[in-house]
Amino acid sequence: MLKRLLIASAFALASFSAFAADPVKVGFIYVGPIGDHGWTYRHDIGRQQVEEHFGDQVETIYLESVSEGPDTERALRMMIQEGADIIFTTSFGFMDPTLRVAKENPDIYFEHATGFKRHDNMSTYGLRLYQARHVQGVIAGLMTKTNKICYVAAFPIPEVIREINTYYLGAKSVNPDVDIDIVWVNTWYDPGKESQAAEVMIADGCDMVAQHTDSPAPLQAAQKAGVLGFGQASDQIKFAPKAQLTATIDNWGPYYIKKVQQVIDGNWQVEDYFGHMNEGAVGMAEFTNMPADVEAKAQEVKDAISNGEYFAFTGPLYDNTGTLQLKAGEIADDMHLNTMMYYVEGIDAKVPGS
Repeated sequence: MLKRLLIASAFALASFSAFAADPVKVGFIYVGPIGDHGWTYRHDIGRQQVEEHFGDQVETIYLESVSEGPDTERALRMMIQEGADIIFTTSFGFMDPTLRVAKENPDIYFEHATGFKRHDNMSTYGLRLYQARHVQGVIAGLMTKTNKICYVAAFPIPEVIREINTYYLGAKSVNPDVDIDIVWVNTWYDPGKESQAAEVMIADGCDMVAQHTDSPAPLQAAQKAGVLGFGQASDQIKFAPKAQLTATIDNWGPYYIKKVQQVIDGNWQVEDYFGHMNEGAVGMAEFTNMPADVEAKAQEVKDAISNGEYFAFTGPLYDNTGTLQLKAGEIADDMHLNTMMYYVEGIDAKVPGS
């Protein structure tokens, strides 16, 4: 009898060990190709950091170039069939499909980037990339010779509107004569469209090119035309070494590692994460192709933002219709930032669809 119990116990322990050793399956759904050298590329770097950190404790899977809409929902269901325990969806337009699927699958964890809708098993996360964009604006305002800066924009959503505004505010803070042109390309990744948009604005006098699209094409167009610009989401200087002044660098890895660790530990939590420059979530590439005084000013502003001493969106702040958006001394809270659908005073344009 004792022998049977020992055998049964040994079998149970072996079964438990095998179960415990099963890796957590982590899914990622990307809006662009992992080779875009921008937004999706940096998310995939985060995925690789998860693999490096956890080793055989995890298995990661991903789908790239997934369209926003019905394709998102199909991609989510495919990952669930593959056994995903936690799924990260990495574009604003993935929000509603992620929410629908999350409600139908309460035993799976969902994480949505840049949105604002949450559920019992669905968190949201983003980075305060507008902080680095403001520094870019300061550089652009000091460096422009034509007083015309420009912006290649993807879709009119709060995240993009917010960064256009902070870029312009940064430039305006050091150059009251600066003007901004904006071209909407209605795509996250299309090097041809992105390049063409930059070329059109450069031909109209723009000499500082910024973008909220995901390829290096606008920066390459800037170098070809002999003007300057900024990398998007990652250090893109190898594509335009004579043109890049700096770049925003998205650092998603620490958040991905934290949330996967929660799943492993059995204590995953719903949250709304908004990563800050002061924790390294928002980085910037080396300052290049600029005079020492411009670099010094850019570093001063960057340090002030990182130290919590300076906030770009501080009132009084008016939109370009004359409506007061922030009272004197008021600092925009996260809800204001995440629902921003107005241009600030001085931008001579209309938000598409408004």
